[in-house]
Amino acid sequence: MIKGIIFDLDGTLLDSMGMWFDIDRRFLAENGVTDPPEGISWKIKQMTIDTAAQYMIDEFGLGMTPEQVIRRIEELACEEYEQHIPLKKGAAELLGFLRVRGIPYGVATATYRELATAALRRCGVLDGMAFLLTDREYPNGKGFPDIFLGAAELLGTSPAETLVVDDSLHCIETAKNAGFITAALFDETAADEWDEIKAAASYGFTELGELRSLFEDKDNE
Repeated sequence: MIKGIIFDLDGTLLDSMGMWFDIDRRFLAENGVTDPPEGISWKIKQMTIDTAAQYMIDEFGLGMTPEQVIRRIEELACEEYEQHIPLKKGAAELLGFLRVRGIPYGVATATYRELATAALRRCGVLDGMAFLLTDREYPNGKGFPDIFLGAAELLGTSPAETLVVDDSLHCIETAKNAGFITAALFDETAADEWDEIKAAASYGFTELGELRSLFEDKDNE
């Protein structure tokens, strides 16, 4: 029985992954990297903020500190989060459904806290969150189960009764190996990996609204 939910943010609650692919390329182009390797954005997505900054410095020989990289990328993304990025289809309705059902939920993300907060507040869903955790609190990132275990503790649930909803294979695998129930959510930017992501998860959904079936099913009552 699912008693609490941990949502990813980018590509799961927010329709933002395409923007991040563009931001990565804009940042690198500013620094003379006009033809980055294919798949660079997906590689970076699996890293923490600090690790990604150091990776770009080392990989592309950038004459910057990690703090400078982080600050510039945050500047590039700020306007999008504060003004433009929408919720994914069905997100607001699903969160409203969960509130009515009394099922607590929160967000665990590698996104900058300020950006995540701004977008969720603008979209009118921040107040319903039990928590917003980032890799600033859990610097190992989602390659390790710490952030999911910490989120479950805040929900007051065990991993076996907590659903992790994510669009990334490595996050699904980490949560699954830690004993969580997992739901893979389709995002167009990961279409090539969708079959593998879906196979790794307990459930696979193409839209957020489909998660309601887990709670409308009599087996979860």
